[in-house]
Order: sequence, then C-alpha cells, then structure tokens
Amino acid sequence: MSATGEVTILLRRLHDGDADALEDLMPLLYDELRTLARKQLRRERPGHTLSTTGLVNEAYLKLVNQQRLRVEDRGHFFAIAATTMRRILVDYARARTRQKRGGGQQPVPLEEAEHFLSSEEAEQVLALDEALDRLAVINPRGSDVVNLRFFSGLTLEETADALNVSIKTVQRSWVAARAWLRKEVAYDLQF
Repeated sequence: MSATGEVTILLRRLHDGDADALEDLMPLLYDELRTLARKQLRRERPGHTLSTTGLVNEAYLKLVNQQRLRVEDRGHFFAIAATTMRRILVDYARARTRQKRGGGQQPVPLEEAEHFLSSEEAEQVLALDEALDRLAVINPRGSDVVNLRFFSGLTLEETADALNVSIKTVQRSWVAARAWLRKEVAYDLQF
C-alpha cells in the first residue's frame, strides 16, 4: 500500500475515534509536521527556546491528549496541527509576559534568565491570538485561511485544497481577514 493510502486509512481511523491511529500516523507525516513547525518558528525571534522538533513533539502530546480528534482529511489534520502549534507558541508568549511581571518566581540574575520573546514580541503574539479568536467568531473561513497561510505557510493553492474551496475564495478571504486583523491589532503585521 502506498504511503498516501496508508495516511488516508489512518485519518479515517482517527476520525472514527481510534486513539492509536494518531500514533501510527505521526511517523508518516513527521517530515511535513517539521516543515510546518519550522515555518511557524520562523515568525518567532531568532534563538527561540523551542526547537522545531520540540514544537512538533509538544503538538503531538496535545493532540494525543484530546478526547476525540475529528479529522476529515489530510488538509484538515494539518489545519488542526497548525492551530495546535500556534496555541503552543501563544502559551510560550504568555509565559514570557508572566515572567516579565514576576510570575511568582524568585528573581534570577539576568545572565541566567531564559529568553523566550522580547516583551514587545510577546505582546504582539498575544494580541494577534486574541484577534484571531474574535475573527473565528465573525469570519470562520477567514480565520482558517489565516491559520493555514500565515501560521502553516501554505500557498493559495494548498490552502484551497485543504479547505476544499476555490483559489478565488481563498484570495478573497485572505484579503478580508488580513485587513480586519490589521485594523484590530495595532502592530504592523507581516502578512
């Protein structure tokens, strides 16, 4: 059986509630997930403490701990993985802002402190995450397009395939979502 056929079967098993299917699926999609993680980490500051492998592993742990993962197809799986990775990076940003405010921790010398994001970068990530949550309520397709294009690094064509819509629909959603996000988030977003 081809790898593509095996992935399709495993995705069906995962959709049907087979918890072991994700464990079997991960090695088949690992390289693609690393590529996805690499694209997401490129948007973070250089020297981020989370590596590509670490981001993939954390995403896997979050996915495997979900009660029931409803995956329709390969594109939907990668959309879920991208959103999970985004949430992980947002959690790191939140940790950074807590750290900036003390977070109940004992002070340590500056040279021993672990650097996640600059304060401004952490605030930008959090503001973008909050705006994306609001966008998902008023424009779910636009939110999906932003997640796939910006966070996953998919092309227009790949995004259209993942969402099972036309390229024109993706283009319209992309333009509208970017404009809305730029208005909502005071920072200069690099879309």
